[in-house]
Amino acid sequence: MPEDVGFTTMAGARAEGSAPEIGIGMLGYAFMGKAHSNAFKKLPYMMYPPLAVPRLAAICGRNAAATAEAAKRYGYEKTYSDWREMIADPAVQVFDNGGPNDAHAEPSIAAAAAGKHVFCEKPLARTAAEAKSMLDAVEKAGVKHMVAFNYRFVPAIVQARKLIESGALGRIFHFRAVYLQEWIIDPNFPKIWRLDASQAGSGALGDLGAHVIDLARFLVGEPSRIMAMTKTFVEERPLPDGSGKGKVDVDDAFISLMEFQNGAIGTIEASRFCHGRKNYNSIEINAEHGTIRFNLERMNELDVFWADDSPKETRGFHNVLVTESYHPYWENWWPHGHIIGWEHTFVHEFHHFFGAILGKWNVEPYGASFVDGYRNAVICDAILASARSGRSVDVQY
Repeated sequence: MPEDVGFTTMAGARAEGSAPEIGIGMLGYAFMGKAHSNAFKKLPYMMYPPLAVPRLAAICGRNAAATAEAAKRYGYEKTYSDWREMIADPAVQVFDNGGPNDAHAEPSIAAAAAGKHVFCEKPLARTAAEAKSMLDAVEKAGVKHMVAFNYRFVPAIVQARKLIESGALGRIFHFRAVYLQEWIIDPNFPKIWRLDASQAGSGALGDLGAHVIDLARFLVGEPSRIMAMTKTFVEERPLPDGSGKGKVDVDDAFISLMEFQNGAIGTIEASRFCHGRKNYNSIEINAEHGTIRFNLERMNELDVFWADDSPKETRGFHNVLVTESYHPYWENWWPHGHIIGWEHTFVHEFHHFFGAILGKWNVEPYGASFVDGYRNAVICDAILASARSGRSVDVQY
């Protein structure tokens, strides 16, 4: 790491054992800017004692007034309207890319070249080729890199992974997942950037499907073959500036069949056209010795069925409240039964990333590196290719 991005300790002290500060440069101030900033503020006193203390060095956005307001709200020291200037700031040690999908590649590549560690929102890129260029850049620079697949840091999901790793479930037969929301059903909803392929890359696939693809890889393993169908239900929408209508060139929904290298088969689906579904990310894994089931809208719970439960007359699903002190991350939170929320996954996520930066552990396998982001993009491309051709597509990294 270059000399000008070395770490300083809290209050400038060099006393042994004190937690170093890590300077954060945030690109974006909206949804993810808020979520990440909230995590930075909570992390030092909840993941205690902290491995590192985030220093909110700078925030960058195209709208100077809105960026200044975000800096005031969250406590960032400086504001920028040009990410190039922010990356050049020696106080920035970690570049946190919370911008839209079309702003992921160029700034992240530049940050890596400047010796900054890079944390990037999902999907990593609009295409696999773009993601590969980002992966190449961080590997060449030797910086730490991570993609914000925050559902890897839900305690119940980590518990599910540990059950699978232990061998308790045995051979996995099925993985099925859906990620359903309702927010663009209204045909008068405007054509925002998420509905424009040049900016987003894809629609429900990259926005929601990327999450369940990542969970499939995280929990079950690598897929080998894909078959898919996509659908755009509303093909024209009002333009945000009121100048008329624009063509929607991304998917509103997709469904995919998936075969895994270990012989399991799966289905994944995502849609933003599901009345009543607010943030319904649900997975089920059927295996030799049992089944596990998870629903993000009830994120502190994990349903588990064991095939050899006795007596058989009362055999059924166990609803496990994942809030005990021995469950993942819970020693840092509340007494059992006092649940946590979606925003806390980002606290766990950045704690993990900072630990990797400081050499405590690797980003992988529990965190998603740019390798995972690239492979996710390859699978997204395969889904779109299969939907266009009507044929199965082999997954090749």
